[in-house]
Amino acid sequence: MSVGSMLSFNTNDGYLDGIVRGYRSGILTAADYANLIQCDTLDDLKLHLQSTDYGDFLANEPSPLATTTIHDKCTEKLVKEFMHLRDQAVEPLGKFLDYMTYGYMIDNILLLITGTLHERDITELVEKCHPLGMFESMPTLTVAKTASELYNSVIVDTPLAPFFQDCLSEEDFSEMEIEIIRNTLYKAYLEDFHRFCVEELGGTTAEVMGEVLEFEADRRTITITQNSFETELSKDDRAKLYPSFGKLFPEGTRSIGQTSTVAELRKIMDSYGEFSEIFTDMDEELKKLENAFDMHSIKLNRLSFEQCFHYGVFYSYVKLKEQEIRNIVWIAECIAQDQKSKINNFVPIWP
Repeated sequence: MSVGSMLSFNTNDGYLDGIVRGYRSGILTAADYANLIQCDTLDDLKLHLQSTDYGDFLANEPSPLATTTIHDKCTEKLVKEFMHLRDQAVEPLGKFLDYMTYGYMIDNILLLITGTLHERDITELVEKCHPLGMFESMPTLTVAKTASELYNSVIVDTPLAPFFQDCLSEEDFSEMEIEIIRNTLYKAYLEDFHRFCVEELGGTTAEVMGEVLEFEADRRTITITQNSFETELSKDDRAKLYPSFGKLFPEGTRSIGQTSTVAELRKIMDSYGEFSEIFTDMDEELKKLENAFDMHSIKLNRLSFEQCFHYGVFYSYVKLKEQEIRNIVWIAECIAQDQKSKINNFVPIWP
């Protein structure tokens, strides 16, 4: 990065960069987790969290605490921190932070469609939506019966409109159709986010975010493939869901697209260093594979903070914090259900 670029970064984004790096220093340490897993009750957990950056965020919550309350309050704190950054950001950082919210918008849309398909109450569904993916016309999503209706009535006026071009269909929603829409949207979203980071932002942001997003693209390719085994999804239709970038693209994705079993998938992964390590000693349990992916993602997001003058730290902070919230909720669930033997089965953020 040139001296001019560094000065420009500090002028426009230096203050927020300092804030997010300060947030990062408040992520729970290995010592904090060692204390959390010793807790016997959720009130003990609450007491220890008060001594961390979480502070008294549960102070107004009556006993007995519910694990859902802990999750919601942790998420609420993260959202407040993110919105503080977004409200003060100037372009192009503002656009970068907006891109980060599009994934949550996709998840919210599919949550509402799936819930409606199962005749769930719309108010209950909206309450389960992620705060970072909310938009005004969300409740009206439930009237749509096909992807085309969904696009024309709601999505056309949102930032997700360009991602929907390959999803338009007159067929009624079904479980399979919804999953295809989800993966098609994520493919378009990741490709566009990657293009924005590499082609429009460039510099260190392109280097850091390029690697992070390439891993996410490859992760989706592998997960989509494994989930499609023994389903009605054809190999040709499956291949259309693969992102068109990443370390596996194009040779790896082409080979993966022809696999039919986990053994065949693992054999191809042996040719790709980081994925070969992930698949080492793996069985066919998707949960274990997801944990291995999470650990590698955490590693990449930790490394993001080793470089300066780039936007990747904003993305990485949110991802690390989300993993921390999952860890806290896992520990809380083990305490609440008296399953202390499983309490260490979370994904550590620090080695």
